[in-house]
Parts: sequence; C-alpha cells; structure tokens
Amino acid sequence: MEVINTSGRRKTSVARIYMTAGQGNITINGKDIKAYFPDEVLQTIVNQPFQTLEVIGKYDVTANLKGGGVSGQAEALRLAIAKALVVENAETKSALRKEGFVTRDPRMVERKKFGKRKARRSFQFSKR
Repeated sequence: MEVINTSGRRKTSVARIYMTAGQGNITINGKDIKAYFPDEVLQTIVNQPFQTLEVIGKYDVTANLKGGGVSGQAEALRLAIAKALVVENAETKSALRKEGFVTRDPRMVERKKFGKRKARRSFQFSKR
C-alpha cells in the first residue's frame, strides 16, 4: 500500500494526513495521539472511522493539524481519516456515510455585526 494523502476541515481547523499500512500509530504534529489529545473522548472521535470498519491497528497515520480548537481539530482529523479509508477501499464509503463521517460539517462561527455586542446579541437596554 502506498501513502494516501487526504485532508479534512471543521470550523477553522484543517487536518492534512498521510496514511500507510502499519501498526496503528497515530502521530499528530510530531506527538503521539495520547500526548496531543489527552482527553479520551477526543481520541475516540479520531478512532471512530477505524472502529466502524473494524480495522483498528492496521494503519499508521501522520497528521498535520492547524487552526481552531481541540474538538474542531479532532473532527477534522476524523473526516480526513474517513476520506483516506474511502480512497483505500471504495466499498467502505456506504458504511462511513451511514455514520456521517464522510460529510463535512459546514457550521462556522457567525461574524460579529456592527452595532451589536456579539453576532446577534444586542447591548443591554435600560429605560432610565
């Protein structure tokens, strides 16, 4: 198996991965997954495509993550891994699509508007 190169995005996070056959090592920005995502929930999010297809420990992933927060980065990495698994075997796409791992989540933070405190929140009104 050659190196599969895909990318995934979520909010403002971008994940670029290189997946090869291996022992299941996931390296993110030069660190192990347990060091980069100490929270087990985020590690589970990243491994969901492997668990769905029951191929845990068969692929090595080297990822470059940039931007956003930890949850956005984990979900961007999950999308990139799912896309790489589809490139490896196109028959797995239906199982991954059923779980929602192949679809990019388009929700982004709404920008702040002029004359408002936040995107939609107005300043407090006082009748004094």
